[in-house]
Amino acid sequence: MTDVNSEAAGQAATPDAGQAKVTHGGAHAVAAARQHGVTAMFTLSGGHVFPLYDGAVKADPPMRLVDVRHEQTAVFAAEATARLTRSPGFAVVTAGPGVTNAVSAITTAHFNSSPIVVLGGRAPDYRWGSGSLQEIDHPPLLAPVTKRAWTEHRATNVGAAVDEAFRLAIAPHRGPVFLDIALEALFGDGGPELPGATAPGSIRRCRTRHTPMSATTMRWRSRPICSACRR
Repeated sequence: MTDVNSEAAGQAATPDAGQAKVTHGGAHAVAAARQHGVTAMFTLSGGHVFPLYDGAVKADPPMRLVDVRHEQTAVFAAEATARLTRSPGFAVVTAGPGVTNAVSAITTAHFNSSPIVVLGGRAPDYRWGSGSLQEIDHPPLLAPVTKRAWTEHRATNVGAAVDEAFRLAIAPHRGPVFLDIALEALFGDGGPELPGATAPGSIRRCRTRHTPMSATTMRWRSRPICSACRR
């Protein structure tokens, strides 16, 4: 597991004089995720999703990138983040085998009711059906184990689609959401304005009124066992 540290990301985020602000679909997706409290992207590098990495390292502040060795690990890490921090988890996988490698972990999040968003790369629309690299129609594969699985085809809609995915993931009954984005939409110009600040949906926090009592009780036990529920 490789953590792209914030120092390197900060250097990458510093534009040259006169350099235009990044406004491709990937930058819009990252900006939308940030509005929902996302601070880390778990992934395994793939060419179909490069704009998401570019958007992450050039964001202000940069979004942490954690590059793992298998897509399943990326989704498991996103689920762990959601369950430990009570904020939505975020995973990015490349097209074809990248998505199919993630199915088992997404299924686990489905049965655990964990709020995660998985973004997938996708072969370009303009060559669809001609056997493009790793061309698979992913949403039908993910539909049975997600709250929603769909494709975004337009660069100008990427930010709104990602925002919708996060809102759906954290809305009761919580669970995983899958969105794949056509290659030309992710690389294409999403417009001059990145998604602005919105009021993200909230995940209900645990009740804490019994915490002091529990701590006192457990202190006098030699082999305590804690059973915690998820609601």
